[in-house]
Amino acid sequence: MMSTSYFYNSCLRRLLGDRSGNFGIMTAIMMPVLLGAAGLAIDYSNMALSKRELQEATDSAALAAATALASGAASTTADAEAIAKDFVSGQMANYVDTDAISSIKAGTSVDIDVSTTATSKSYKVTVATSYGIAATPFMSVLGYKTLNIGASTSTSSGTSDTKTALSMELVLDQSGSMGEKTTTCATYNGKNCKTYVTKIDALKKAADALFDALDTADPDHSLVRTGAYSYNNGLIYKDWQKTQIKSMSGMAWGTATTATYVSGITASGGTDATEPMRQATLSIAKASDGSDVETQAHAVKGNTIVSRYIILMTDGEMTGNTGVWQSTFDQNVRNQCDATKTAGIKIFTVAFMAPDKGKQLLQYCASPGGNYYEAETMEKLVASFTSIAKEATKAVTLLTN
Repeated sequence: MMSTSYFYNSCLRRLLGDRSGNFGIMTAIMMPVLLGAAGLAIDYSNMALSKRELQEATDSAALAAATALASGAASTTADAEAIAKDFVSGQMANYVDTDAISSIKAGTSVDIDVSTTATSKSYKVTVATSYGIAATPFMSVLGYKTLNIGASTSTSSGTSDTKTALSMELVLDQSGSMGEKTTTCATYNGKNCKTYVTKIDALKKAADALFDALDTADPDHSLVRTGAYSYNNGLIYKDWQKTQIKSMSGMAWGTATTATYVSGITASGGTDATEPMRQATLSIAKASDGSDVETQAHAVKGNTIVSRYIILMTDGEMTGNTGVWQSTFDQNVRNQCDATKTAGIKIFTVAFMAPDKGKQLLQYCASPGGNYYEAETMEKLVASFTSIAKEATKAVTLLTN
C-alpha cells in the first residue's frame, strides 16, 4: 500500500517537473515589454520623419531670414525674426494640425548676431524649435503620452557695401487743373467737409514724403542731389520766376533747396511737358567723357557710381494752351522720353487723377519694370512718391551676398 508521504512527494515532483504553463506566465510578464517595443519602433519612425520635416523648416527659415536682412527686405532684426517664425510655422502647416502649429510657433526661437565693419555687414541667424507629438497607445504602457522633437539651424549671410549715389530731377505739373479739389478733406465743419485739399497741395505733400525718404537714405547729404522743374504750357517756374526755360536745373545736395522750391509752386496755365523733360535730361545726363555737371559734382564727394532719375508727373493730357488734347504735343513728349531713356536716365511717372490720354502717355514714358504709378487720391499719391523714393534709394547701398 502506497504511503501518504510517498503520494505527496510524487505529486510534488510531477508538479515541479511540469513546464506546460511557463509560456502563459512568461507571456503575461513580457507583454508590456513587447507592446512598448512595438510602440517604440512605430514612434521612432514617426519621430524621425517629423524631425526631418522640422529640420527642413528651420533650415529654410534661417536662410530666409538671413537673405531678407542682406537684401534689405527685412529692415530690422525683429522683422527677420518674424519672417523666420512665420517660415517655420508655414512650412510645418503642411504636416501638422492647427494646435501643433501654435505650439511650434511658440516654441521657436530666433537669434540674430549682426557684425558690422566700415565696409561690410554680416548676419548669423540661428533658428531653434521644438514641439511634442502624440505617442502611440503602445508607448502609454511605458508611461509616455507625448514625445518631444527639436531642430536647430544656423546660417550666415555676409554683405559688402559699395556706396553709390543718385541725381534726381522732378518734372511736376502745375497747370491750372492742379488747382482743382481732391477727395481728401482739409477742414471739417461739424460732420461735413468744409474745404478739400487741392491737387497742387496734395502734390506738395507727396513731394515732402519723397524728400523725407531720400534724407533718411542719405542723412549726410553726400550721396543724393535733387532738382525740380514745374511746368504748364511750355514755360517753367523756377526760383519763383515765370521765365523761359533755363539750362540751369537748380540741382543741389540733399533735398532742402528742392523742397523749398516745390512748396512755392502754384497752379495756372495749360500742359506741355516736352521742354521741361528736355531740360531735366540735359541737367543730369552723363557725358561720355565725364565732363557733365553731375559727374563733376559727385566726384568732389568721391562718388564714382551715380544713378540718374527723372520723376514725370501730370494730372492731365498734353494740351498746350488750347484746352484740348494735342497729338503733336503728346508725341513730342514721347519722343523726349525716348531720348531720356537712351541717355541712361530712369524715368518714374505718376498719373494723378489724370484722363486716359494722360495715363497712356505716362505709361509709355515710364522706364520698363513697374515704374508707372497711378493715383486717384492724395493718399495714393503720397504712397506712390514714397515708393519711388524707396526704389531709387536701393542704389544708395548695393548689397552683394
